[in-house]
Amino acid sequence: MSALLRVENLVKHFPIRRHLFGRQTDVVHAVDGVSFEIHSGQTMALVGESGCGKSTVGRLLLRLLDATSGKVWFDGKDLMTLSPQHLRGTRRELQMIFQDPYSSLNPRMTVQQTLVEPLGLHGLAVGRQQERAAELMDLVGLAPQYLQRYPHEFSGGQRQRIGIARALAVEPKLIVCDEPVSALDVSIQAQVVNLLQDLQCQLGLAYVFIAHDLAVVKHIASHVAVMYLGQVVEYADKRSLFAEPRHPYARALLSAIPIPEPGLKRERVLLQGDVPNPIDPPSGCRFRTRCPHARELCAIQVPEVKPVAGHSVACHIWQELYLRVPESQVAAVNQRLAQLQSAFRVARV
Repeated sequence: MSALLRVENLVKHFPIRRHLFGRQTDVVHAVDGVSFEIHSGQTMALVGESGCGKSTVGRLLLRLLDATSGKVWFDGKDLMTLSPQHLRGTRRELQMIFQDPYSSLNPRMTVQQTLVEPLGLHGLAVGRQQERAAELMDLVGLAPQYLQRYPHEFSGGQRQRIGIARALAVEPKLIVCDEPVSALDVSIQAQVVNLLQDLQCQLGLAYVFIAHDLAVVKHIASHVAVMYLGQVVEYADKRSLFAEPRHPYARALLSAIPIPEPGLKRERVLLQGDVPNPIDPPSGCRFRTRCPHARELCAIQVPEVKPVAGHSVACHIWQELYLRVPESQVAAVNQRLAQLQSAFRVARV
């Protein structure tokens, strides 16, 4: 089966203009050579530290930003070469849920106006747009009588549900979820994650799920791409990644998951130093300046992304390390996941 979305060597450099006459002097290497694919009904999570380029990738997929180079194939069409007219038609099938429900809604528009606007832009539900808005409210678990209210009259979780309804209004095939639960408390997170999963089963949606909480990622994702300084360093299905990460950075992320029980011990991987400046990234492997296993080769040669037993990993020495997650760390992840699943079950009641 062909992929719904295929990304090939996606690059985004932001120019920095410092010269008096506007001459470009440097660039920020926000995204450098990212590749992955997603099939219908799948959820691929993008994880990594703040500033690694996750949100930039999400915006590039929808062409909210123009890429420096690379290809994004969606349903057989190259999004990078579409004219503005054809891109507008394709955007029906590509939508986004933003991180902050407080700023993603227009405070001067009622909920009904917010939901009807995309219908009018794309010529959908002609003659029954108000009825369609009521259907969307019911679909995300909100009462249709709230349609005449303004965003400030809702809680954070309700606003995020309205944002989800707005994304669903044009009947998309793929939704980019840019940390949709990070601004919400745990109980509301559970409700929103449950809603996204129910909608995926009901409508056959595909998600690009950008997140920091790896326990949430393990619950909702089918595949995970680990990003560091604009590059994907490991890509695998979630079971393989959480059980046997190949890349040292992926192992460090897993070791940072909070332990539910204070008495449970685990092996922490503490990274030295800060994330390098994206204006002047390190030569060779970008992770080498913080990697406890770095060799001379890591500074000379850029590691290729190689497929290995269900993984794609960019590391010269992964075979020497073969990083199997300690049992204590697996227990910590499982306990944290059990807590979330308990919250999810309570949220469904």
